[in-house]
Amino acid sequence: MTKIYVDGDACPVKNEVIKVSERYGLDVFVVSNSWLRNVIGSNVKSIVVSEGPDEADNWIVQHINSNDICVTGDIPLAKRCLDKDVIVIDHSGKEFTVDSIGMALAVRNLKSELRASLDFKDFNKQFSKKDRSRFLSTLDRVLSSKKT
Repeated sequence: MTKIYVDGDACPVKNEVIKVSERYGLDVFVVSNSWLRNVIGSNVKSIVVSEGPDEADNWIVQHINSNDICVTGDIPLAKRCLDKDVIVIDHSGKEFTVDSIGMALAVRNLKSELRASLDFKDFNKQFSKKDRSRFLSTLDRVLSSKKT
């Protein structure tokens, strides 16, 4: 059965994942470096990993399988999950694919280098109601297609 793994530390759509998973009867694993409030549901397991870079990512990659879904905005984690043939959705509803992940990694690395070498400020747009709606639509579409 499909499970949903959420990279929980900076995820703005945890509650939406929980609501949708209850409708489909799926287990959700919300993985983070610290205890998160309001991560509640009969099908929800809150996993707290040790402090440190990539600890939550490592836990997800170790436990996720090809029939599962990962919700993350972390592009390197998305790549690792795609390598395991997992469906990956970011917080705004964009589905990462094998074809799109290379460009996403390249842009991420370029921005990282610019921030390190220049006084470059990368202003991320605010998470909007439209992003939330797009995420719900994508998650529902993906889960519906898995049922058929």
